[in-house]
Amino acid sequence: MKFRPLHDRVVVKRIDPDAKSAGGIIIPDTAQEKPSQGEVIAVGPGGRDESGKLIPIDLKVGDRVLFGKWSGTEVKLDSVDYLIMKESDIMGALQETVAKKKAA
Repeated sequence: MKFRPLHDRVVVKRIDPDAKSAGGIIIPDTAQEKPSQGEVIAVGPGGRDESGKLIPIDLKVGDRVLFGKWSGTEVKLDSVDYLIMKESDIMGALQETVAKKKAA
């Protein structure tokens, strides 16, 4: 993908939820909710404050993030669906726990 977001915008690819419930029941696509979790694909340089100084974005490519259900604008690039949203629409970045890193 050759796309660079401007200002404080971020390109996110949704991470599909599991098709099975915790009890092992398979959930059909029509009943699944859109995931509110994704992976950052590209980030802009950042926003500017009132004096024109650049405020860099806290996220980087590869971060897993949580965002609101109706956040962003859906676009299709190279037949892949992405979301373009402002950094402020992202609620937070998911971090791996130390226990998971040691187990891997």
